[in-house]
Amino acid sequence: MTELALAAWPPAPIKTERLVLRESEPRDRTTFIDLLASPEVHTYLGGPRPRAELERTAPETPGRRPGSFVIDRDGAMIGTVMLDPHADRPGHVRPDIGRTELGYLFLSQAWGYGYAAEACAAALAWFAEVALGEPVVLRTQTANARSMRLAAKLGFTEVERYEDYGAEQWFGVWS
Repeated sequence: MTELALAAWPPAPIKTERLVLRESEPRDRTTFIDLLASPEVHTYLGGPRPRAELERTAPETPGRRPGSFVIDRDGAMIGTVMLDPHADRPGHVRPDIGRTELGYLFLSQAWGYGYAAEACAAALAWFAEVALGEPVVLRTQTANARSMRLAAKLGFTEVERYEDYGAEQWFGVWS
């Protein structure tokens, strides 16, 4: 994330038609643990983390850092959208294309309603304002059809495909 975007953090809550993007609060801890321990959510992310470990190690307010938004629907967390420094994530890195990477996790019961597209579009619009149009990158497994459709819907364009973690990966850019 750019210094300009960091200086603008935390923003006022961002309201969309059905959602609110906001900073994490202590009441979100259980949902963060649910997201990280979910086999469905982590099918293409290397598998879930053990719930007991998460219960023991998760901070009181998980996800409270610049670029991390809780996605709130009717007063409850349904997911998270992150705009993180691309080079800080493991795996294939291309800072020459973009320095910030979009990531997202949604509870499986929130899938299929368009919440991810709505939340990610709002986070990208906010980022474009504070970072003056800096490009954003996205990586996903090509086998993750939902994530591939979301990338296309958000306007990401393919830069390359590569092999990592034993599977074909897709790398795209948004600007």
